[in-house]
Amino acid sequence: MEDEENVEEELLLVESELDDIQGQIKRLLDRQEELYERQSQLKALLEVSKVSRNKSNCKSSVTLEDWSGSFPWDSQADDTRLNIFGITSYRSNQREIINAVMSGRDVLVIMAAGGGKSLCYQLPAVLRDGIALVVSPLLSLIQDQVMGLTALGIPAYMLTSTTNKEVEKFIYRALDKGEGELKILYVTPEKISKSKRFMSKVEKCHHAGRLSLVAVDEAHCCSQWGHDFRPDYKNLSILKIQFPSVPMIALTATATSKVQTDLIEMLHIPRCVKFVSTVNRPNLFYKVYQKSPVGKVVIDEIANFITESYPNNESGIVYCFSRKECEQVAKELRDRGVLAEHYHADMDIVAREKIHMRWSKGQSQVIVGTVAFGMGINKPDVRFVIHHSLSKSMETYYQESGRAGRDGLPSECVLYYRPGDVPRQSSMVFYENCGLQNLYDIVQYCQSKSCRRGAFFRHFGEALQDCNGMCDNCASSIELKNIDATCHTKILVSLLHDLQLNDQRATLLQLVDKFKVKWKGLGRSNQPVDLKREEIEQLIVQLIVDRVLKEEFQHTAYSTNAYVTLGPLWKPALEGNRPVKLEIAVLSSQARAGGGDTSKGTKRSRMSDLEAKLDELRRELSSSSTGGISIFPHAVLSTQQISLLSCQKPTTEAELEKVIGKVKTEKYGGRIIELMQSHIADPGAGNGSDAKRRPKKDKDVVCVESSDDE
Repeated sequence: MEDEENVEEELLLVESELDDIQGQIKRLLDRQEELYERQSQLKALLEVSKVSRNKSNCKSSVTLEDWSGSFPWDSQADDTRLNIFGITSYRSNQREIINAVMSGRDVLVIMAAGGGKSLCYQLPAVLRDGIALVVSPLLSLIQDQVMGLTALGIPAYMLTSTTNKEVEKFIYRALDKGEGELKILYVTPEKISKSKRFMSKVEKCHHAGRLSLVAVDEAHCCSQWGHDFRPDYKNLSILKIQFPSVPMIALTATATSKVQTDLIEMLHIPRCVKFVSTVNRPNLFYKVYQKSPVGKVVIDEIANFITESYPNNESGIVYCFSRKECEQVAKELRDRGVLAEHYHADMDIVAREKIHMRWSKGQSQVIVGTVAFGMGINKPDVRFVIHHSLSKSMETYYQESGRAGRDGLPSECVLYYRPGDVPRQSSMVFYENCGLQNLYDIVQYCQSKSCRRGAFFRHFGEALQDCNGMCDNCASSIELKNIDATCHTKILVSLLHDLQLNDQRATLLQLVDKFKVKWKGLGRSNQPVDLKREEIEQLIVQLIVDRVLKEEFQHTAYSTNAYVTLGPLWKPALEGNRPVKLEIAVLSSQARAGGGDTSKGTKRSRMSDLEAKLDELRRELSSSSTGGISIFPHAVLSTQQISLLSCQKPTTEAELEKVIGKVKTEKYGGRIIELMQSHIADPGAGNGSDAKRRPKKDKDVVCVESSDDE
């Protein structure tokens, strides 16, 4: 008896100490959050302080750092921008970045997709004497860029595994001896890290004073804290060491403050000028759709969305979780009448290139790909990006969805989400730096009923801006219902506690099944707070994100399994001391009465007859390009240029040059003016083809400035 009393007494002491530790853990986690927030504030204050000190210590540098002022190359830069690139005006920060590079400074550029990063190094490359070296991660992007520049008459080449021997010899002679015309040379990071021959030629080029600048595109790949780290990018640090006097420009669409610091350190550009543009893409409409657990239903919904919203073959991308899923989704979309092709890293490089070319030329409507497709893709008129599966982080989703609407016109970003997809993704990312936390951030984005755009501002540390109704949560007529899920949480925690005592575990789906059995056994299945299966899944994922529960992983010979276990804050939840609210979206009475779609439409108004004719003309001109050089339709005329031409209707070469520049006017001016004069003489001609398009409500025609990314 005495032994039993001693054991009970010790058990009480242990439980009391566990309670104390649980409280300490909660306080420490709360304190950690406070410290992270204070750390960000202090870093910002420190940066402001450094800038102020630099300005006060060196007043003469104030003029130098005013990159928006006048510079000797202004006139030449403006002439090149308009007459060669066909761009009527600079976008935000472009002129300042170009001036910094032209002044010989190292530059770090954080600019959203569609903001015009390419011009920031291409224009200085044309203006500066010598050869510009551009490092880019993907072959498809390099081919896009080289084709576009060649069409503008700029001598650009690529040195990759697909380059033929004759071109390779020409490039090496140009680097070594300065023979031939070469202004911009594109390479992959593997070429820098693995080809001694190439680096020796670049060194000779530099010693002869012919290396004009180095550009590192998609620079976030350098950082292990970035969402798309690539080992070969680590070796790019050698570039600044070997060529210290050559200006370097590093560009990316996304980089948190930690990634920015990492990039500057890795690339050895501590005194670089940093330009950070807003992450806001006001032309993109963000949506999250509830994903059915039945695969066929999801494909039906995606196919219906594409055929009903984009019946005129407007281009789009569908992202999938795996290579096998890509092939399956593409096939099923084709079975439903959508011109879709798959694209992933396991495919033969020639087959991948053919698919990319067909899609870029509008011969297929949709590419179904993994993340192997799309980084930096130069196609500006992608009208929709659909995620069939959950992305692995906010940065990844921002990058992938950002491939829509690079021409500045309204486009849609749709993500199909179900909580059951979380374990599948978490089992792939848990070993990465901050992999799970990055995943839980995008999960919060999906489960949130507040502004989608605001989630990006908060994640990237930017001041909030108005969404203007350009996300489903801001535009819809749904009402939010807060359910008290404290009781449900107690049952879930109790179930896991019992499993743990018996040395057992449960996956998310198994836990849902056990909860439903337990709930029914308690006689509560008829209560008003009875949750649907997907709502129970949502609650479990919410508890994982809130650290009441956590995921643990077990490796098998063929896969990694994710299990749900007790998290740091399980004890207060079990005791009912931690209130839990679950937000459920319900249709408003007005929406139920209307029976229609609850969100605003975002599609661009249908093409005018003249725009349709110009679109047809650019396709014809791109397919009949001279000199054996294949180019894409948007390299002939961008979507913005078509809009401007439709508004201004130039009928002389002088008028046309003001819209598309001298180079394009010399190449295509005759055909464009002929079309304009024909349309003005008989504006009704061709309406028959336009009538075949699905009728939509007419909207005012909007003229948009041209994009340099094309």
